[in-house]
Amino acid sequence: MAAALAVPVFAQNGTPSNRSADALTIAVFGDWPYSPGLLEAAPRLLDSINGDPKVRLVLHVGDIHSGSMACTGAGLYPLPAKSVPGWNIGIFNIFEQFKDPVIYTPGDNEWTDCHKSKEFFSGAPLNELAAVRGLFFPTAGLSLGERKKQVISQAEDFDSNHQSDAQFIENVRWEESRVVFVTLNVPGSNDDSKAWTAPFSNPTAQAQERTDRDAANLRWLQRAFEMAEADNAVAVVVALQAAMFDPAALVTGGDGLDMYTTFVQALAARAIHFGKPVLLLNGDSHLFELDYPLADPNSATGLIHGTPAVPNLTRITVEGSTNNPREWLRLTIDPRDPKIFSWTNVVYCDINTTCPDNF
Repeated sequence: MAAALAVPVFAQNGTPSNRSADALTIAVFGDWPYSPGLLEAAPRLLDSINGDPKVRLVLHVGDIHSGSMACTGAGLYPLPAKSVPGWNIGIFNIFEQFKDPVIYTPGDNEWTDCHKSKEFFSGAPLNELAAVRGLFFPTAGLSLGERKKQVISQAEDFDSNHQSDAQFIENVRWEESRVVFVTLNVPGSNDDSKAWTAPFSNPTAQAQERTDRDAANLRWLQRAFEMAEADNAVAVVVALQAAMFDPAALVTGGDGLDMYTTFVQALAARAIHFGKPVLLLNGDSHLFELDYPLADPNSATGLIHGTPAVPNLTRITVEGSTNNPREWLRLTIDPRDPKIFSWTNVVYCDINTTCPDNF
């Protein structure tokens, strides 16, 4: 059973279940902006995406500042010495300048990692998550951007047997062009499994947060695929921040990937049962990558989480802070095309010529 709250309908901007067969183009990026230089380049990104007549939606897959930059210090007094209390509102204001709806899912740098020394011990993770929710998700089920879009938030549509799922206002889903889209709060740093450091150490609260979030994510993923199957959708798009197959995380001293295994196994099972194309969009690794991570269970990526073969799962890691030239992913979904998905990277500035040089 699901409990749902009444939400305003913005019919001119589409509903959460728009089953039109028209093609849809969306702009996808993440791990942005990582520096004052990238922030200076924001007008170029805005102009590039806003100037594309086919783009109808913008998707940011998390990390709105670097892992070596301070957090906001939300809820702390006095503020940590190197905190940047105005950074998030600055990014929010940029998101509001996109003419199309903006969907954002949080990354690790803006909340889970704020306790780390390289982020200057600048924030308590749960405080920072609450601040992100309060700023970027002011109305459950409504996007950011100049033209708002109605979506379905887990804050509105949750299993009544799991009331705590209502806190995950950031998890949303919608249907458009016969494709079901779902976002989930799955951050990098091995799903926030590294112990928070002093003065923010709180093993009990950290474990409870991760347990609640992981369970809510599994239920939300299930709801998305149930929606896709009930509506005979042609594909599912899953968007989150974590690079759950990143080999860099497996080297000695790396964060590891084991805390994602339950989620990946659930995604694999759902994708197999669905039997149609599933596209996973993530950031975290910063450089564009296209792969089929679970197609071969005996491959390097297939062995990480021990799933059966999932040949219908495609993954795209979108460009982030370290690529040159600076690019965003132009993703087109055409339900009448047998391939469903096509994509290209669009340059919005080249740091050697037209972008600020203080990246």
